Amino acid sequence: MNYCPNCAAPMRQELPPGDNRLRHVCASCGYIHYDNPRLVVGSLPIWQDRVLLCRRAIEPAYGKWTLPAGFMENDESTAQAALRETTEEACAHIALEGPYTLISIPQINQVHLIYRARLLDVDFSPGEETLETRLFTEPEIPWDDIAFRSVALTLQHYFADRAGNQYSLHESSLSVGDRDSRKPR
Repeated sequence: MNYCPNCAAPMRQELPPGDNRLRHVCASCGYIHYDNPRLVVGSLPIWQDRVLLCRRAIEPAYGKWTLPAGFMENDESTAQAALRETTEEACAHIALEGPYTLISIPQINQVHLIYRARLLDVDFSPGEETLETRLFTEPEIPWDDIAFRSVALTLQHYFADRAGNQYSLHESSLSVGDRDSRKPR
């Protein structure tokens, strides 16, 4: 950040009093810019024994499969973001059943929150950022073509929980250097 959004004066990096990280601070008015992680929010839509996945029409991971999810907007709750992203990417109608996975990815400054959801009908179709939407049974999941490790981890948790018929919130952290296995272990 080069210039202050309040007064347009030059910004400099310094350690503000009481802080423990370098921040961009305005040399003129003292405004402090905080660059915090972004929330990626979405859903894990289920119909009977199948999961709804979207094939991406945008980068990163063009052509790969993912859950309907995206960056949360200002002035919306996480639940509203999950519903909006599912509508935008899969034109699907869902009922949220609660937060399911909370995955921190510190190296890219993101936190991924996926809600478990029930599809209300099978009237879904690709949205603007989606090439294809499809329901998959567990054996049909295209593990080698899953776009993101957070999605693969969410699917792994879901199928393990479904086998035991007990669902809980799964919290974890992924590192950029982690083994990039998308297939269940």
